[in-house]
Amino acid sequence: MGQSKAEEKVIGIPRAMSFYNNYPFYYGFFTDLGIKIILSDVTTKQTMSEGSGLVVTETCLPIKVYIGHILNLIGKGVHTIFVPSLQSIANKIYNCSKIRGLPDLVRNVVKDDITIIEATLDKSEKGQGLYEFLAEAVKPFGITDMKLIKKASKAGWRCYNNFHVMSKSGMPYAKALSYALQGKVVIGNKTKEYPISVALVGHGYNIYDDRVCMKIFDKLEKMDVEVCTSLQLSEEQLDEGIASLGNEKYWANEDEVTGSAGHYLKDNKVDGIITITAFGCGPDSLMVERITRRAKQFNKPLLNLTIDEQTGEAGFVTRLEAFVDMLFRKKRASIVNKLNINEEEPHYSPNVEYIETK
Repeated sequence: MGQSKAEEKVIGIPRAMSFYNNYPFYYGFFTDLGIKIILSDVTTKQTMSEGSGLVVTETCLPIKVYIGHILNLIGKGVHTIFVPSLQSIANKIYNCSKIRGLPDLVRNVVKDDITIIEATLDKSEKGQGLYEFLAEAVKPFGITDMKLIKKASKAGWRCYNNFHVMSKSGMPYAKALSYALQGKVVIGNKTKEYPISVALVGHGYNIYDDRVCMKIFDKLEKMDVEVCTSLQLSEEQLDEGIASLGNEKYWANEDEVTGSAGHYLKDNKVDGIITITAFGCGPDSLMVERITRRAKQFNKPLLNLTIDEQTGEAGFVTRLEAFVDMLFRKKRASIVNKLNINEEEPHYSPNVEYIETK
């Protein structure tokens, strides 16, 4: 006999913040223990609006989006919600204060009657490592057997590693995630050659949330631009990228920004860098400032896009279109100089006719 509905173990996970980096692991782990996961819906304008309405104006966009997803789960009837406190992912490598204090923030602004599972991961402190974090996450469901927890963690890592194997092969994020959750590993061959390549630099919650990034991957694909991200790089490459910018790793998610930018600035196959950061994010502003200085030294074109809940798509697309057009012109001029051919002969031109003006 299966579990009755009353006995069913259910946990809600907001489709925001650490979801974009850690969900393959969370899925494998909780599912192996018989805990059903309910995700919030994809981000919409309403998600942003409702989340923004509960926090002070100065709060960064990712946190506003996160609160909106908490409200979405409550609206779906989910009242046990996973809100981890990810303090430190390695010794002296910290998250920003808002991520570290996320459970307290949610508790103070969301007044509905919910159970917050606030497992703490702090590898800079003794007794708050991964297994302690996982044990804390499932204790409310009556699961305390460490053998079961460690077995489930292996299922989590299996799903997580499968996702990253496919991501490193160049598979799009959503596709790699879908296959990983199905327990599949599919490695496709690259079939299309792109005239232009850019590195998209930003945190997962800023670049893989279609509403937040305004579907930038689709826009660049339609402009005939190949996109590279941190997911295609190894941990060693990311660490070298941070070092190449004269930096020492301090922030937990610095790999996604400083690490990938440092690597792609040196990659001659990448024609330009695009950063996407949230307005008001202190750590990101410091990282982008360093990237901007180094981009000038490498003579690599750089576009910094800053987003908040008020960012309009028209201005976003205009800047993106202008940057891509500049990259095509630069590439064309380079080929003209190398081959000494007629400058009037066009070789590349971006496809921007698909953009809808609003």
